[in-house]
This record gives sequence, structure tokens and C-alpha cells, in this order.
Amino acid sequence: MDPQDKKVALRAITYGLYVMTASDAGECAAGGVNWLTQVSFEPTLVAAGVNTQSSLHALISKTGMFAVNVLADDQLDVTKAFFQSTEVEGDLVNGHRFERGVATGAPLLDEVPYWFECKVTDTVARGDHTVFVAEVVGAGVRDASRVPLNLRSTGMSYGG
Repeated sequence: MDPQDKKVALRAITYGLYVMTASDAGECAAGGVNWLTQVSFEPTLVAAGVNTQSSLHALISKTGMFAVNVLADDQLDVTKAFFQSTEVEGDLVNGHRFERGVATGAPLLDEVPYWFECKVTDTVARGDHTVFVAEVVGAGVRDASRVPLNLRSTGMSYGG
């Protein structure tokens, strides 16, 4: 197999771009993720791949909970703020206002059009990412007219 062909082919898989968050007491972690999909209707389950070296991974592993902030197609700048270490100051995480999720306590970004909170049910730890399978335990819609951000449209790539 040609390694370059493999990389290009795998990067053709369509992904969104999200900000995942987790919280425990005074600790908070957030990061940009794109390996996320719904995997069951009943119960409603999602699966997300999270880098094992990240503080987000550590906090999700500790608490068994996380939130997903779904960005709109014009919010790439918001995502980029979460490709760095997490900094919380009052009601700002990485410079963006948030409220705490009722079900998980994880930060829900005020400016995103959609969000959902999850409780981990299973994990698959292989390679450099862990897949967290989680039940959706809370969700919200702030603006259903907004189109979600698509990784490919940003010109960025992650994978392959």
C-alpha cells in the first residue's frame, strides 16, 4: 500500500470540527476534536476519539463525562482557540464565555449553535487515541439555522 494514497484516502472521510470539554471540581479541559459520530439511536450514543496525551483525555477518563460544542461554519476562529492549553478565567475558557452543563458540569460555549452532554459507557483504548462511547444525557439548540463547521472546508486536516 502506498502510504501517501492511504493518507489522502483517509482524509477524504468527512468530519465536523467540535470543541469537547470536561470538568471536575476546579479542573477544566477543552480541545478541538473531529473524530466524532453518533453510533446508536436507542440509547442515544456517540463515539469520540480523543488523543491520549491530552488533558481532555485525562479528565474524561477521570470523570466519565464530557460535552461537545458544535461550531457553526463561520466559527473556525473559535475552534483555533482550543488547539492550545486550556485556560479558565471566571466564566471564560480560552477567551470564550461559557456556562456549566447541568448534566456534566462541563463548559458549554455560549456562542455555539448546538451542544450536547455525554456520560461515558465504554472505552476502546488502542493506539494514540481512546474512543469514548457515551450516552447523550443533555442537549441544546441555540440557533438551528446555523450550518455546522466541516473540517474539510477549513483547509485543515487531521488524520491519515
